Order: sequence, then structure tokens, then C-alpha cells
Amino acid sequence: MSQFLICCLLINILSTAAEAAEAQPGSKAPRLGLLTWLAPPSSSSPTLFDETLRQLGYVEGRNITVERRYANGDVARMPELARDLMRHSPDVIFAQSYPGALAAKQVTSNIPIVIIGAGDPVATGLVKSFAHPGGNITGVSALETELSGKRVELLKEAFPKLRSVAVLWNAADPGMTHKFGELHRAAQVFGMAVLPSGVREPRDFETVYNDILRKRPDSLFVITDPLAEFNRKQILGLAAKGRFPGMYETSSYVDAGGLMSYGPNIRETFQRAFQHVDRILKGAKPAELPIIQPTKFELVINLTTAKQIGLTVPDSVLARADRVIR
Repeated sequence: MSQFLICCLLINILSTAAEAAEAQPGSKAPRLGLLTWLAPPSSSSPTLFDETLRQLGYVEGRNITVERRYANGDVARMPELARDLMRHSPDVIFAQSYPGALAAKQVTSNIPIVIIGAGDPVATGLVKSFAHPGGNITGVSALETELSGKRVELLKEAFPKLRSVAVLWNAADPGMTHKFGELHRAAQVFGMAVLPSGVREPRDFETVYNDILRKRPDSLFVITDPLAEFNRKQILGLAAKGRFPGMYETSSYVDAGGLMSYGPNIRETFQRAFQHVDRILKGAKPAELPIIQPTKFELVINLTTAKQIGLTVPDSVLARADRVIR
């Protein structure tokens, strides 16, 4: 047989094998849908979402396809984005925030949904229970009750003379309103009066800020959600203007000039959520995967901010900090 004929035969065999491989069940790359309140990345650098995917062995364009939908801070667009996402038939939807989780739940009862940053999913009715969520939703939820008490305790320990706290939260978000209720109860346990400072849209901030400055509470507590995140600069400006010791739920506020934060390590929380994504893509059913909770928490304190507003953080509190900004 001539070399030409041998080459032709080999090409035919390889072509047939490739076609057969493509036809094998399960050979198609899974499709992951991202539904988030965030803005699209401003640079080509990998986001935490992409980094976490890669850690589990998924490379977009090679062994997974990702459909991304960004609300850019406008959570009212979540239902529209969720419907658009469904047109691409994702195998799993990764939904951030309570509005994102709710929007995803409203468009499908079959496609698995993994949630993160959605508050207490049992209290808001997203799932039946933490151990047995049922339906098509699972994911990660922070220890809302315990964390509320711990944050107030740390604030009070750092500044024992505090007698009142203004709590800024998105009153239009049931998940965040539930967190406010838990925080209110925790503050009362520590003998602190609460000034409820709920906002529903960006234009509410100015009125609420003026109310806080007029009533002069001893401290400020911010419950984090998309509305707060997209107004972070103004919130930190309020804390600086009123010289309020502020407690925040995520370290991003402290990095940007806030006084102190206590909450789950964001990287670890993403990793735990994506472990559920990975399990589902490998055949697990969301109804059988419990809502998991973070295991790594961090206290971050900004001493530069403390100095600017004339406060001294006790050594006993500094010694417990995971990170101190000087």
C-alpha cells in the first residue's frame, strides 16, 4: 500500500474517531449561567469568579461555557436578565444576592441554582431548610443571627461607651430586612438603641444621611447589599463627616476607609459555593445538597481611620484582628 493511501486511511480513521467522540453523551461542555448585581469587569484580569472556576479545573472555552449577565447595580433588571439567561439553557445558574436568587427561582424550577450573598434563604422562603433545601436551589448562607450578635459585640468591646447605633440597610430587600431584624435584636441585648435608617433607592440616601447627622447616634452599622455597595463612597463619607465608628460586613469597606469589619472570608465563601456547582455538574441534585455556611471569618480594622475620627482601638481588640491597616 502506498504512503499516500496510508495517509488517507489514517486521516479517515481520525476523522471518524473525532466525530464519534463528539457524539458521545456528556462530551459537550457544560453551560454555567452567572446572574450578578455587579458591574462588568473593567479590566481583563481574572475575577474571583474566574479564579475559583479555574481552581476546580474549569477553563472557559475549553471544558465549560459561561453565560454572564451583569445588573450593574440595578437589581430591578434581575428578572429580565434571568429570563434572557434561560434562552441559553444553562446547566446551572450561579446567582448572587437575594434579588438574583429570587429572579432565578421565578424563571425555573428545574435548572439547578447555586446562591451566594442572598441572606437567610430559609427566612425569605427561597428554600425549605438548610439541611434539606428541596427544589432546585442550594448554595452558601452566612450565619446571620450569630454574625449580627458578634459584630455588635465587637463594636461594643472596642468602644464600651456606645449607647446607640444607626443601621443603614436596603428596606426594599426582604433578605436585608431580615438581617436588620436580627441586628436590632442583637443591639438591644447589648443595651444599644437602634436608629433604623432604611433606604429603598439611591435618592433616599441624602434624606437618611441628614436624619443620621441630625440625630447623632454613637455609631453606624451598614448591612451590605448591591444598593449599599454602589453607594459605598457616599456611605464612608457620611461616617467620616459624622465621625462615627462604623461596623461593616465586608473588608472592602475597611480597605476603602471604613473603621472595622467582621464577616466571612469572601474567597473561601466563593470556593464553597463553587464546590456545589462542581458537584451538580458531576451529577448531584441540588435538593440533596445542604445550604452550607462559611467556616473562615475575619476581623479587619483600619487604624488610620480610627486616628482621623479621634478614636483609640483597645489592644485587646487589635490582638484579635486578622488584618490591621495602619
